[in-house]
Order: sequence, then C-alpha cells, then structure tokens
Amino acid sequence: MSAPGRSQALNPGARSAQGRPTPGRFISFEGIDGAGKSTHIAALQGWLRARGHDVLLTREPGGSPLAEQLRELVLHRPMDALSETLLIFAARRDHLQTCIEPALARGAIVLCDRFTDATFAYQGAGRGFDLHVLQQLETWVQQGRQPDLTLWFDLPPAQAAERRAAVRAPDRFERQDLDFFTRVRDGYAQRMQQAPQRFARLDASTDRDGVWAQIEQALEQRPWW
Repeated sequence: MSAPGRSQALNPGARSAQGRPTPGRFISFEGIDGAGKSTHIAALQGWLRARGHDVLLTREPGGSPLAEQLRELVLHRPMDALSETLLIFAARRDHLQTCIEPALARGAIVLCDRFTDATFAYQGAGRGFDLHVLQQLETWVQQGRQPDLTLWFDLPPAQAAERRAAVRAPDRFERQDLDFFTRVRDGYAQRMQQAPQRFARLDASTDRDGVWAQIEQALEQRPWW
C-alpha cells in the first residue's frame, strides 16, 4: 500500500517552535454498512503508527466503556426512534469527554468509525426523526466539536447489501431494506451539502487501491496536513 500523499508532513505529536504541543486532528469515516470503512480506517491507522504518530482508533456508537454498553442496546434491542437517538447522543457525550477530547488535547490523530453525520443519516433521513431535535442535541452534546475531515465512503445500497451478506450476519440496522439505505445515503449527501469544506466523497464502488488513492487525494487537499 502506498503512503498517503503529503502525509510525510504529518506530525501532530510534535511541538511548535514555541514549545507548545501542536493540535490533534479528528478524522471521521462515514458511509452505509458494507461501504469498506473498516478496511481503510485500519489501514490508515497502521500507516500512521508505523511512522511514529499517536493514533486513537475508535468508533460510534461506542468507543468508551459506557458508550460500548449503550451500543449493545442500540444495535440489538427494539426501541422507538427517540429512545434510540437519546442513547446514541448519551454514548457520544461520554465518548467525547473520556476519549476523543483527551486524545486531541495531547496532539493525537483521532480516527473515528462514524460520528454525528451517521446520526443525521440513519436516525434523521433513514428513520425520519425530527432534524431540528437532532440539531439541538448536536449543539448540546458536542459544543461545536466536529471532525476536521470526514471521509464519506459512498456506495449504492444494492452493492453494499451484497458485500454485507458475504461477510456477516446482519444486526438490527443492517436488516433494513434498500429503501432505508437509499434514504441514509441521501442523508449523507445532505450533510455534505451543508459542510462541503469538511467532507470528502469517496467512490467506494471501486477496488481497495482505488479507494486508497482517493483517501490520499483528500489528505493532500487539506492545508493543515
């Protein structure tokens, strides 16, 4: 696997000329189930760590002990959309406070498999939950924290379903029909329209090397690297 473009310049754990720690960076990986996020987030983690970078690989829902317990409820217990959404944001709050913010404060690169865009895509667009409520919860819980870069692995729902069926049994979300995942995909597109400077859309229908090349390009286009 080739190295990400200009990533030789990455050094979030270093110190500035004045001796202050440089700020960490927060990269989220988004997309419908089966789009290939897990493969590439692990690859980027390995590449960065091999070059001496402090990297936190985490996920949502989950990432902290409490959030992982809430994840089990969200994925496997039946509940209405409001209960589901409140549990997800409760997990996110703990995840931010106990894992993400401390890692960023020490100058680490945080790679997160899903973040708030997934909530707007799955609970908002997919389940039709009130977007105004989601926006209010986002404000309360995150207090302005957003990823520096969001890599959106965009894949047609039918192709994603074929990939999922080949590797694992579905959870409560993955058992949804193609119409649901079409709405989720549309939800991601809407989030990208609202924050185009943060998003990089990747064509996840191509092979692994093709997707990695797009990740390289996305990193090269960010001046803070």
